[in-house]
Amino acid sequence: MNNWYMLTLVGEDSPGIVAKVTTALFNKGLALGETSMIRLGGNFTIMMMVNSPEDVSSEDIDQVLGPVIDSLDLCMHLDPIEGHLHKHVVPNITVRVNGADKAGIVSSVTNALSETGFNILDLTSDVAGKDDNPVYIMMIEGYSDKSYEELQQAVDKAVMPDVDVTVSPVEMMVG
Repeated sequence: MNNWYMLTLVGEDSPGIVAKVTTALFNKGLALGETSMIRLGGNFTIMMMVNSPEDVSSEDIDQVLGPVIDSLDLCMHLDPIEGHLHKHVVPNITVRVNGADKAGIVSSVTNALSETGFNILDLTSDVAGKDDNPVYIMMIEGYSDKSYEELQQAVDKAVMPDVDVTVSPVEMMVG
């Protein structure tokens, strides 16, 4: 039997975080499943599925990572999860949002999509431009049984002034 955990780490970005964390896990005999690691602002965030042998507990993982976490001044959260590897829904819709940065963009777009049954699989966003003229950029990939035209109509009703939302099918390359 395998024991899966979702390990979340957050802290100020610096070189070597991934190397030190993954080396400590590997040296304890832990394996990684899916991971997502990204810099947000000046912070680095890691989410990774960690698989441990039966004889390694969450307390053991805490103990192994403790010195690394302390040396890098990271915050850690560890939760038991089900593995469910290789059972992915493949995205078939991309939603691109850009425009004047203002409160409520994510809420309005994601609520409109949610009302259609759209399942968000990945969402990334950024704020570009300048302090006095910020531009919000968001990319969403997801799955829907609805056509991209139906989804476009749904977000068009919810979109704010000075914000553009484009819904399109995911282009799949096979070969």
